[in-house]
Amino acid sequence: MEYGICNLGKIPVHAEPKPDAKLLAELLFGNHFKVEKILGDWLQITNAFDNLEGWIEKNQCIQISKAYAAQLDGMPEVFSADLVNFVEQENHNLTPILLSSRLPGFHDGHCILKEEKYIFEGATLTGQHPKQSIVQLAYICLNAPYYKGGSSIFGIDAPGFTQLIYRLNGYKLHRDVVQQSKQGEVLSFIEESEPGDLAFFDDDEGQIIHTGIILANNHIIHSYGKVRIDRLDQTGIFNNDLGRHTHKLRVIKKIF
Repeated sequence: MEYGICNLGKIPVHAEPKPDAKLLAELLFGNHFKVEKILGDWLQITNAFDNLEGWIEKNQCIQISKAYAAQLDGMPEVFSADLVNFVEQENHNLTPILLSSRLPGFHDGHCILKEEKYIFEGATLTGQHPKQSIVQLAYICLNAPYYKGGSSIFGIDAPGFTQLIYRLNGYKLHRDVVQQSKQGEVLSFIEESEPGDLAFFDDDEGQIIHTGIILANNHIIHSYGKVRIDRLDQTGIFNNDLGRHTHKLRVIKKIF
């Protein structure tokens, strides 16, 4: 097995080949990958979208050919724009899918995984969109619970949230928060930023540990306990519920 694709709603990507290992991320329906190594019932993979490396269980995906993987790489990405929906196979089996699930080869209400046709009647997104769209999509994720390594509306961490929203708008972010902080152009002041830009925050050792999407009027939307909106100033994030700063501002980046 050289290549595979996720044909389930979401599957975990672990740091090690065991079910209780650290969760690095999640693959959603339609995400494809290269298989680097096979160890028993586990596959070590590299995710095609962001080059994330990790381990998944072999029985949670289907095999695809190298030629089909290359075809997917060159194909425009079409995503489900619904928080939750489903795809239906020709035998009428239903698979629930989530916001930002990829719909390979989507055309006339159906997509194709390998040689299997799936009907999808929901809303879709494709192509690049302006920053205004980033903010609009970020709002629909409000109150999604924080979950370390999570990549969906049913549990998502800070870099997973920013990556998901940017991907829906046609832009590629790394999955890791430190790697995300190295992308884009540095802005010197909050006043230079626009809604849709990213802010990054560090700890006492100077390590980048958090990120969020800047909103208008000195606010930020980010995943901390849940996807929430707080105030942003030159010090960092001021948590409205706790009445104190929770994150120390390190850098503001303009990605596009």
